[in-house]
Amino acid sequence: MVKLIALYKQPENKEAFDDHYKNVHTPVTKKIPGLRKMEVTKIVGAPTGESPYYLLCEMYYDDMVALKKAMKTEESKASARDLMSFAGDLVTMMIGEEVNG
Repeated sequence: MVKLIALYKQPENKEAFDDHYKNVHTPVTKKIPGLRKMEVTKIVGAPTGESPYYLLCEMYYDDMVALKKAMKTEESKASARDLMSFAGDLVTMMIGEEVNG
């Protein structure tokens, strides 16, 4: 499986961020064709104290072909537009591939 990973920095207004993320962004993102699973983790700290990061979202796809196909859909474009509207300056996007360790 491959993952599209979104890592968010700490927002200025956590309540507004959480409300938009839960009630607007997540429902839009879950409509993306080919998305197998979406896991959201709230960052609560780091071994050295506070973390500069607030949230991690992992979106799972069968393989790179499925991810690339999904990224071309209108649903994915709607998710990206929404993301940029409320968290464009907070998010770093990455693609990861699961490995057996």
